[in-house]
Amino acid sequence: MAKNNKKMVDAITSMDEDFAKWYTDICMKAELVSYTSVKGCMVIRPYGYAIWENIQRILDGRFKELGHENVCMPMFIPESLLQKEKDHVEGFAPEVAWVTHGGSEKLEDRLCVRPTSETLFCEHYSNIVHSYRDLPKLYNQWVSVVRWEKTTRPFLRSREFLWQEGHTIHETAEEAIEETERMLNCYADFCEHDLAMPVVKGRKTESDKFAGAEATYAIEALMHDGKALQAGTSHYFGDGFARAFDIQFTGRDNKLAYPHQTSWGVTTRLIGAVIMTHGDDNGLVLPPAVAPVQVVIVPIAQHKEGVLDEAQKIYDKLKACGVRVKLDDSNNSPGWKFAEYEMKGIPVRVEIGPKDIENGQCIVATRYNGEKITVSLENMLETLKDTVIEMLEKTIPEGMYKKAAENRENKTYRCKTMDEIKAALEEKGDGFVKAMWCGDEACEDKVKEITGVGSRCIPFDQEEIDDVCVCCGKPAKKMVLWGKAY
Repeated sequence: MAKNNKKMVDAITSMDEDFAKWYTDICMKAELVSYTSVKGCMVIRPYGYAIWENIQRILDGRFKELGHENVCMPMFIPESLLQKEKDHVEGFAPEVAWVTHGGSEKLEDRLCVRPTSETLFCEHYSNIVHSYRDLPKLYNQWVSVVRWEKTTRPFLRSREFLWQEGHTIHETAEEAIEETERMLNCYADFCEHDLAMPVVKGRKTESDKFAGAEATYAIEALMHDGKALQAGTSHYFGDGFARAFDIQFTGRDNKLAYPHQTSWGVTTRLIGAVIMTHGDDNGLVLPPAVAPVQVVIVPIAQHKEGVLDEAQKIYDKLKACGVRVKLDDSNNSPGWKFAEYEMKGIPVRVEIGPKDIENGQCIVATRYNGEKITVSLENMLETLKDTVIEMLEKTIPEGMYKKAAENRENKTYRCKTMDEIKAALEEKGDGFVKAMWCGDEACEDKVKEITGVGSRCIPFDQEEIDDVCVCCGKPAKKMVLWGKAY
């Protein structure tokens, strides 16, 4: 780690110089991940894992409030079981890792290392669902999965990654569709409220939906460099998986029926999304809700009488209020500490030294915009407590969201022709493109081939950019959000 502020900052490649290198620098220098001898896999270090734990804690609480229960399925799936749903198998075949031997014995039925768990949940449902009284089942699991990615990058794509996958089964199609949309809204609210990251909600085109699904919904976020990132998905399966796995129940009319299913998930790529939405050339910028440390207290001239005592009072007060707070009383210089905690993206820094104590005040700095304010220490630190909590719960998240939303708006282009798309991207750089589409998959493919941007989703909030397709000129059916994606 660098020994002074300037050297620390210089150690990060500028995002304008090389965004990919900037991203990797932050992942490594903020001590989020390390590489391993297992190609394509990463070690999530304590600081990175603490961010994931906070994401997990918040989402798990939301899921349980909605009635979901956590389960844990095996990590191995027999090939014979996987083959029961043809479209699903074909969709994942290129990414599957296989276990062919158990010890020295060759397996008769080789085992797939879980890329997703639909088939395992279906097998389980077929054993436990017999009557409409058994429905719905609202399940979720927090596990790792393996997908044999060819090109990997920390958090964004790795061969093994952490995620949650919800799997629910319902009596009617209406209930399942409602669940699919409810969970997409849950993800969107989490991203916008807790991650301060604006997202677009929409439906994937037929060519881009999840293997085996009737409909896939997604939230799409725009990163600082103008590339899109799929931040979460929710899938409606209809009764296709139920039929493939012969899951039937006795309905209210005393007749056999097939249930309807959903699945939905987010992954550790959300950490990558946070980095690329909010980070800057000094390092991470973390939303308070998921920051492992929300406030760091840096004593100035801590060897002088009373400084550490006052710093400890601030620490105790914030700790008692439930703030995740750290007091750095190490022998490192204040400049080193400032650079260190900027790199770590800690939302709030409190500085206090002899002159501050003399004036009955401390300095409070916010990471996302670098602003500093002077806060009084009177009334047993109540003023400071209220100020910091207001920052963590309202001022900082709202400011971060506004900044990210402005970036998205500045990089969203409304285009009527493919020439306009190419001109906008060439002149302004990557971003979201809003353009009309006739619904023909051939046009969808041609737009990507000619302009380089693919369909991200069909937004729920539709706009009429034009009345004809951006590609073929035929009557348009939907406005599509297009973009280059991670």
